Amino acid sequence: MSRSKAWRVLALGLLLAAGIPAPAAGQGAQLPPPVEVRVPKPPTVALTTDGSALVYELHVTNLGAQPVTLTHVEVRAARTSRTLLSLADSALTRAIARPGLTGSSTDRTRLDGGMRAVVFLWVPVTASSAPDSIRNDVTLEQRGEGWARATTFVGPRLPVATDAPLIGPPLRGGPWLAANGPSNGSGHRRAMIAIDGTPDIAQRFAIDWVKIDDSSSTHHGDPANNANYYAEGNDALAVADGRVVATKDGLPENVPGAESRAVPITLETVGGNHIIIDIGGGHYAFYAHLKPGSLRVKVGDRVKRGQVIAHVGNTGNSTEPHLHFHISDANSPLGSEGIPYRLDSFQVVGACRSFTSCERRAPVTHHGEIPLANTLVRFP
Repeated sequence: MSRSKAWRVLALGLLLAAGIPAPAAGQGAQLPPPVEVRVPKPPTVALTTDGSALVYELHVTNLGAQPVTLTHVEVRAARTSRTLLSLADSALTRAIARPGLTGSSTDRTRLDGGMRAVVFLWVPVTASSAPDSIRNDVTLEQRGEGWARATTFVGPRLPVATDAPLIGPPLRGGPWLAANGPSNGSGHRRAMIAIDGTPDIAQRFAIDWVKIDDSSSTHHGDPANNANYYAEGNDALAVADGRVVATKDGLPENVPGAESRAVPITLETVGGNHIIIDIGGGHYAFYAHLKPGSLRVKVGDRVKRGQVIAHVGNTGNSTEPHLHFHISDANSPLGSEGIPYRLDSFQVVGACRSFTSCERRAPVTHHGEIPLANTLVRFP
């Protein structure tokens, strides 16, 4: 059976099952809708403190003039066709972002001609039996005067990797709040940024590590003084043996505050003073917002796991002292794809709804996992 005939049979079968009349032949609707469906970065199994997941994005672009509506996304194990995740209705809407469109009134499932939807997928799996490949089945609906039809695109097989690097802690002690940490709706997770013509999500698994006290505050005394923040000046540690491949120093610290920035924010300054370490295997550790003058390494230096490389500060696009940390697949703070990693040992000591509202719990030690958003963590 040819590809075009296969699409036609599938579309007509869906029409009959749904009781929707097929369009007349003269309407030219026998062809599948001209839609591109692709996955820019196949997933690596992420082992989190709340189970394992496949975390990736599905780009759906309408290349035609007629509007289409995204109605269903189903993630399946490629070898067995077992359903891993099924999204429709409001669950699908929440998972969709529309690049370039703003406003709550936007119908995120409707794609006019030339428009794109990005479906942010967080697929629960069991680490020991995660599939080695997956596929995405995407159902779209077209409507016209007197007719409607649904078409399901069966996506290609995508490999699933399991090589998330095992690393040491980027900081000591605590407690540290995993602010903006891994979750399907966090700002880092959805920060798709186009660099040199390619949209990437370098911060897919990024964490803003913020230190708090027993009263769930990040500082004492005058909130406009960086020195009063518990994160300020803490040692940033090399998470693995590696080689320093990029550094930036000399940017002044911001005055803490939502709008206060000491320098204009550009691609050059967004990460503030920072360090990138090549830790091998195509993995790069990125440390951002470091204190000026505190960097202890330079490009080309070899570092050992646990070595102090700088101090935590408040530089670049930062509201208060903290350490932004992530691992990606290239030597670029934003022009790379973020990958999951595994911290070899840490304690979960609570969770926070905000910087000022945290619930403490009896410590639970975790090995080989990544903390999720708003987890309260203590490092060795």
